Amino acid sequence: MPPLDEPDADVVALLRDALADPSTAWSLGSFGVIAEFMRDPDEAVSELPDGRLGMATARGAIALTPTRDLLPTAYETPVTSGWNHALALCLPEHACAMSRRNVVTELGPDDAAARPQDREGILFDLGLDLLAIDACVRVRDPEAIARLRSGVGLPLFDHANPIGPQMVAMSPHRVFLARIGRVEVYAPIPPDGGTSPEGPHTHLLPKLLKARRTHAATTPIPFGYVPCAGLHPAHPYKDMMGRRIPFERARHDAFQALLDRWGDPELLAIKRGLPTDASATVASSRHAQAARRVAEAQARYLRGEVSDLAEIDPEENEAETP
Repeated sequence: MPPLDEPDADVVALLRDALADPSTAWSLGSFGVIAEFMRDPDEAVSELPDGRLGMATARGAIALTPTRDLLPTAYETPVTSGWNHALALCLPEHACAMSRRNVVTELGPDDAAARPQDREGILFDLGLDLLAIDACVRVRDPEAIARLRSGVGLPLFDHANPIGPQMVAMSPHRVFLARIGRVEVYAPIPPDGGTSPEGPHTHLLPKLLKARRTHAATTPIPFGYVPCAGLHPAHPYKDMMGRRIPFERARHDAFQALLDRWGDPELLAIKRGLPTDASATVASSRHAQAARRVAEAQARYLRGEVSDLAEIDPEENEAETP
């Protein structure tokens, strides 16, 4: 039996396979704030120098340190065009907590940065008081450091905090941290009304943050667990940016295999119209109905009844969980 602190070999294999696949995207965050990492198939990649799982590109980085209690949970949720799918990377609620700072806080040099050249950058926690995530920014420029220090000790969204109006102009590295690793984003922050760049990017949505949720209600996370990150395998009819592509049966089958291994057995049985174990925890009516809707949508795609030209509502592509 492996040591108690050693991650499960199957989980490590899952993460390694996903990291090796450029069609898989990653996210780390909470409801309303999320960092996403993705790469192009031909994009230059640097291995991490310290043994962590992950990689760095010129646009961002991901570094993972899986723990023994990490639980991958594969799921599908219905949307207007059909369905979304992902694997949430979950920790027990008692083991996922981060700093819970509620004011902007200077943390000092980022010694754990994915790239050695970023380790002298100064890390600032934005003080969002999230359970499983510390949302931070990192800067090296003395002027940017001074600007961020001017808001230390104040909540980020306080009208007296000068940081907010200057964040786009500074466009610091965004560094999101969890117990199982980090995602770093180097791309500039788009201005108000702008669109997120292709590749690594972040979202911070104050209205959703006010809900104080760890994940969307539509996401079937096991009781007692909290999602802190997620991997997003290639989707059968959408590319990484949520744009329509011709339906690919091989992508569909690949995720169904992941669902068989890492999904909720009861929801899988409901989706397939099979009898469920009466002794098992009964799936919520919301998630059970969602499983049936996904099954119906997938049947239409598999029968070729959905046009490849059908439009997709951009809002359905927003990540539902980290």
